[in-house]
Amino acid sequence: MKKSAALLLTAAMAAMMIAGCGSDSGSGQTQASGAEEDTLVMVTEAGFAPYEYTEDGETVIGVDVDIANEIANELGMKLEIQNTTFDGALTAVQQGKADFAAAGISISEERDKTMDFSIEYATSRQVAVVNKEAGRLASIDDINGDTIIGVQAGTVADTAYCADNGYEPKRYNKFMEAALDLKNDKLDCIIMDELPAQQMVEENDDLTILDGEVMTDKYAIAVQEGNQELLDKINPILQKLIDEGKIDEFTLNHTTK
Repeated sequence: MKKSAALLLTAAMAAMMIAGCGSDSGSGQTQASGAEEDTLVMVTEAGFAPYEYTEDGETVIGVDVDIANEIANELGMKLEIQNTTFDGALTAVQQGKADFAAAGISISEERDKTMDFSIEYATSRQVAVVNKEAGRLASIDDINGDTIIGVQAGTVADTAYCADNGYEPKRYNKFMEAALDLKNDKLDCIIMDELPAQQMVEENDDLTILDGEVMTDKYAIAVQEGNQELLDKINPILQKLIDEGKIDEFTLNHTTK
């Protein structure tokens, strides 16, 4: 009898633990697996200033972080930020290991097959960064199949621009790695978003941005496919931030520092 009672107690405790790892049905809040009930987990790649970057090499800040903080505050939750690679951020949200990903993420047909997106909150131009001294590219029209292009793995520069044009780029986890190769004449150009490109050339006098753009894309927040419940909470907050000019304000704050 004692053994049977112990087994029943163990089973009951296990069931309670499993229930505690899912969503809080009382509040209707969908949680990332393993997250505390009052915590909203954001995953990002903090090498994409001004949208996400580190302060003192540790604390993640940026436009997307400001937006995420507003979302967490509106929902009455604590924000937890997990910093990884860009590809890693997309994988984490696909697998439900984070509530959402915010990392200057562009909506693409390929991504839309494996995750869902919020409303768009920013528009970005994709530009080409080159080494001033190399001088192999005078304009974006000079880019062709023989051009050695650097991209961040998994970005639209990689999966859309290069893929659509049949180019095979050199892929990097961090833009700083690509910048170093560009400075050392191992690349002809880096294709990347305009605002981070401006930050890059400000910090590297030997780099510059070619006139024009290679493509235009829009940013959104990514959630696990089918998580309409969370999108229904995020979208009104994003729209309010857009309508009040808050996102423009966040962007200005992080580009004038």
